[in-house]
Amino acid sequence: MPVQNVIASDLPFPGVEQPPKGSGGVLGKDDFLKLLIGQMKYQDPLNPMKGTEFAAQLAQFSGLEQLQNMNDNLTESLSTNYVLTSSINNALASNFVGKDVKAMSDKFAWSGGSSVKLGYILPEGASTVEVNIIDEAGNKVRKLRGSTSSGENVILWDGKNDTGGILDEGTYTIEVVAKRADSRRISGIKSFMFGHVQGVRYGQNGTEFIVDGVPVSLSEILEVFDGQG
Repeated sequence: MPVQNVIASDLPFPGVEQPPKGSGGVLGKDDFLKLLIGQMKYQDPLNPMKGTEFAAQLAQFSGLEQLQNMNDNLTESLSTNYVLTSSINNALASNFVGKDVKAMSDKFAWSGGSSVKLGYILPEGASTVEVNIIDEAGNKVRKLRGSTSSGENVILWDGKNDTGGILDEGTYTIEVVAKRADSRRISGIKSFMFGHVQGVRYGQNGTEFIVDGVPVSLSEILEVFDGQG
């Protein structure tokens, strides 16, 4: 029985070691070339591979090689750009130390001094707005009335609880509950705080600024001020 012409996927050939497959069972360009050589070596001399078939497989091999090279170059380029961007961000981050900033965060620090300046963004006008101050244990220690206007709103907290007592220093959370006239709660409210950048921290999560003891990422910085914001 004559040996049939085969394509690369018809391996294994007699005496030809089947090349290992890469991750996900995908063959690389070197594997493809070994298959093509094996196909040529074990073809039937009385019924050899047609020139058009050989040319087509060479074109496939060439295309595969080009795609793999493009993928390697793209991966290397992305890696280089990431390292370059990270280096630039790290170099510029130190310029933030000592500045006052406005940052998108529902966490803020109370140091026992003057009132804390906080804010929130309403996606639409509200009928009522309740601003809750929550301590680290999850207790609501103060309830304030906020502005019902859409857009950015600022509110001051004097560090006192609902009975007028001064609270301990620490990290607190602002919770904004806004409702429409039909008592339905408004979603998509974003909170922000004002603070002083005390330092910069570099970690696996990228560059973080320590704002009055609270970690804030670079992407959460909304404004930077020379003086008190």
